[in-house]
Amino acid sequence: MHFEVISLFPEMFNAITQSGITSRAQSRGLYSVEVTNPRDYTQDNHKTVDDRPYGGGPGMVMLVEPLAKAIASAKARIVESGIVPHVIHMSPRGIPLTHQKVMALCEIKGLVILASRYEGVDQRLLDTVVDEEISIGDYVLSGGELPAMVLMDAMIRQLPGALGDADSASEDSFVNGLLDYPHYTRPELYEGLVVPDVLMSGNHAKIREWRLLQSLLLTRAKRPDLLAARSLTKEEARLLQVIDREQEQASS
Repeated sequence: MHFEVISLFPEMFNAITQSGITSRAQSRGLYSVEVTNPRDYTQDNHKTVDDRPYGGGPGMVMLVEPLAKAIASAKARIVESGIVPHVIHMSPRGIPLTHQKVMALCEIKGLVILASRYEGVDQRLLDTVVDEEISIGDYVLSGGELPAMVLMDAMIRQLPGALGDADSASEDSFVNGLLDYPHYTRPELYEGLVVPDVLMSGNHAKIREWRLLQSLLLTRAKRPDLLAARSLTKEEARLLQVIDREQEQASS
């Protein structure tokens, strides 16, 4: 997997390359990343990358030419590896980033990620160079660097060998359309709160069932939209029916 990032602040991506899981994954050769500053592709002494918008309005708009040249250079490096590049612009108006989208992007081995700034990017660049726009949420940040790192982190942890336990990624929230179940570790007793008995039982079938039930309950309470968007398995429907009956009996 190779990432080419276009950003005015390349140093921000040290958070990916020098810390935690993503740093270890890079040291293992699971992915590579190169960050290009579009100021390196400007022609004036001030290295200008933005200008006032036509039609007036607040803020500045990023210029077409420096970004187009930076992206072209990044795409060329990917093509040299025999990979077809895919260009993404991180933008609040993009499609929402989901687990399913992350997994689809993991099939693409060469990504160019544009992390823009200011009020936006000249539309002509988006029309001619960018393949798709992706959003990490319905809010606006100061720039696309943090969203780009969110996307990269979500993808890198899915690469084989990135996590210490091969099952870790497959048990994350959203993988099966449910939120993750609660986790516990030592001590067994903390300020009067104890670890659920089932987790101490050694009965793996019961533990698996308890975890599935907790995922269902948490999803129903916090993200009912996720349950509405998927079909329950027979086991999931049975577990919820058991809990609903128990709650009805307790309240009667």
